[in-house]
Amino acid sequence: MSWTDIGTLNDIPLRGSRIVKTAVGCIAVFRTAEAEVFATSNKCAHKGGPLSEGIVHDRKITCPLHNWIFSLETGEAQGADQGQITTYPVKIENGRLLLDFDAVIAKVA
Repeated sequence: MSWTDIGTLNDIPLRGSRIVKTAVGCIAVFRTAEAEVFATSNKCAHKGGPLSEGIVHDRKITCPLHNWIFSLETGEAQGADQGQITTYPVKIENGRLLLDFDAVIAKVA
C-alpha cells in the first residue's frame, strides 16, 4: 500500500465531502456524522452524477441527480437500484487523511 496524505479530517465537514484530483480521475472523500471517512469514485454508476455534491447519511451517499443511494463501505447501490461505485482505502492517522494510491491505480488499470 502506498498511503498518501490528502489533508486533514477537519478539511471535510461532518456529513460532507471533498474531491481529490488524481491523474486517473476525481475521487470523492466523505465524512459521516460519526467522523468516519470513506473514499469512492466521484461518478454515480447510474448517470455519472457528481457524488461529492450528494447527501451523506449514515454510511451512504445519495446522488444529487436521481437520488440513487450507494453504500460508502461497499459501493453497492441500495434498494431497487442496481450498480456499484468504486471504493478506495482511506484512513485517519493523527488527524491526517491518508489515501492508498496503489489501490487507485490498480482499480483503473
